[in-house]
Amino acid sequence: MDLIAGKNRLSTEDFLVVDIERFLGPLDLLLHLIRQQDIDVFEIPIARITRQFLTAIEGIEAKDLDNAGEFLEMAAGLIRIKAQMLLPRHGEAEDEDPRAELVRRLLEYEQIREISQRLALAEAERARRFPKGFLEPRPCPLMEKTPLQTVWDEVLEAALAVTVPEPRVRLHHVTTRPVAMEDKMNLILDTLERVRGIEFNRLVRPFKDRMHGVMTFLAGLELTRRRRVKLRQTELFSELWVYRGAE
Repeated sequence: MDLIAGKNRLSTEDFLVVDIERFLGPLDLLLHLIRQQDIDVFEIPIARITRQFLTAIEGIEAKDLDNAGEFLEMAAGLIRIKAQMLLPRHGEAEDEDPRAELVRRLLEYEQIREISQRLALAEAERARRFPKGFLEPRPCPLMEKTPLQTVWDEVLEAALAVTVPEPRVRLHHVTTRPVAMEDKMNLILDTLERVRGIEFNRLVRPFKDRMHGVMTFLAGLELTRRRRVKLRQTELFSELWVYRGAE
């Protein structure tokens, strides 16, 4: 595609000032373009957004960003969706909207980003209110546990109630690679091969990085959706437990 020739046809709405280095990845940039213009995510004007995205990443080089390939891959995907939108519909049957998968990924990313931000705010508030080394008293767990409905807001509140203790001085844990949900799903399943159930707190205790807690939480929700595990609490805001699902 001739991007230079395409520039001459751009309207003023395509010239958005974007500092690409401040975005975590292509979905972050794409969501910014959509929300900045108050666009309904279910009615994305794919031609305009594609032009804006291409303008934003023009001149990107691998040496400038570690994930440059992801931005270029997203650009190719947007162009493919744009081409599919131009194809005529066959008959009266309603084909799936070519934008459907993109919308799903954007909504999922926005939800994860919002949860991450809320966890960061909760962590900062906890650090402000309690001195280093403070441990909240924990009540004795009840023998009988009631099922927990896997609703995002309620489970998130339970995750926020988890206290991740500071690691001992002699321990040094450095995360050198991105945290993958698949790894956390495997961690949960491997752990439940050895025990029937485990506290969520014990799953995240070895990791100091907050993102490990977020991804472990999301992995638990995904495994619950697949009926591989069950999430339970004795009461609202009490300790969150993870159990093996039905065999």
